[in-house]
Amino acid sequence: MAPSRLTEARWRKSTRSNGGGQCVEVARNLPGTALVRDSKLGADSPVLAVPPERFTTFLDTIKSDRLHG
Repeated sequence: MAPSRLTEARWRKSTRSNGGGQCVEVARNLPGTALVRDSKLGADSPVLAVPPERFTTFLDTIKSDRLHG
């Protein structure tokens, strides 16, 4: 992804964030990608870009509690 496109990202934190600074921010407004970064670092954070359908699968897995074994 071109760095210039990152300036178009609209970042948001989870509504369940407790303000402790240990959260991630997500941007899903750019076509064809979901972006994730560390909220502590803000604009200086490295950005992980994944296909939106993979990010949705990741969220569904977390919500279903299938990661606890």
